[in-house]
Amino acid sequence: MTGKNGGASADDRADDRVLAILAGLEQSSSHPLAASIVAAARDRGVRPVPVRDEHAVAGVGVEGTLEDGRKALVANARHLDERRIVYDRGLFQQLAGRGLTVSFLVIDGVVAGVVAQGDEVKPTAREAVRQLKERGIAPVMLTGDNEEAARAVARDLGIDEFHAGLVPQDKVRLVQKRRTAGDVVMMVGDGINDAPALAKADVGVAIGAGTDVAIDSADVVLVKSDPEDIVRLLDLGTNTTRKIKQNLWWGAGYNIVAIPLAAGVLAPVGILLSPAVGAVLMSLSTVIVAVNAMTLKAGDEG
Repeated sequence: MTGKNGGASADDRADDRVLAILAGLEQSSSHPLAASIVAAARDRGVRPVPVRDEHAVAGVGVEGTLEDGRKALVANARHLDERRIVYDRGLFQQLAGRGLTVSFLVIDGVVAGVVAQGDEVKPTAREAVRQLKERGIAPVMLTGDNEEAARAVARDLGIDEFHAGLVPQDKVRLVQKRRTAGDVVMMVGDGINDAPALAKADVGVAIGAGTDVAIDSADVVLVKSDPEDIVRLLDLGTNTTRKIKQNLWWGAGYNIVAIPLAAGVLAPVGILLSPAVGAVLMSLSTVIVAVNAMTLKAGDEG
């Protein structure tokens, strides 16, 4: 957008200033929404302003100190409501109603700007949800985003149950509630707000591109950040258990049959297993077990 004189308009300059502060706050974060803000600043040729002491605020956003000493915070509407900070509710409802994630730039307790971002659903996410439901696994979405944005994404993915506007403690509570009900819970997350729930779940799965805190709290890390890897992980676990049982039966079956024969249980009827034959069978049993284990793969149905 340009002004009548061909230069940047006042609105453009104001937008760029807000974007510069947002990028300065978010540039050290690995969260996807933070990365998109930094990328937007880079694409527009906006240099992030220097920010010191920036740190994540669980369930809220990112906070830091600007060069002039003012406190800057990227926060959600829930935090503003709790702190009774005035903001344009009409604009918020309009943006949130379109399924956008809305964040506010707050400087010294006053809203200085707003950014709305849309979630880009990974191409494999819908297929992953479909396959999970086919296996009788109920996917549930837990998010700190506003309810309108969460509903739009859940509808797009085919997820029947979602919980929005959550802080980390809320996610832990919902995971614990499921476990108390007797469900086996796998929690998948990528952010600092997901870390407590990842640690509380039966199986915590971190996205490889997520924060270090989430990765450290998880049992498994999906290096490729591909939602379908969740299905492959489940298949791999199922098939690993199957192979373990098969190999136990191979080993136990040999011992159940061969040891009594070698001990001469059936010697009175002329059946006796010589030590040489027993050694051969033992080696053969070991080879069978090893070969069977080597056939393991995530998609194996055998």
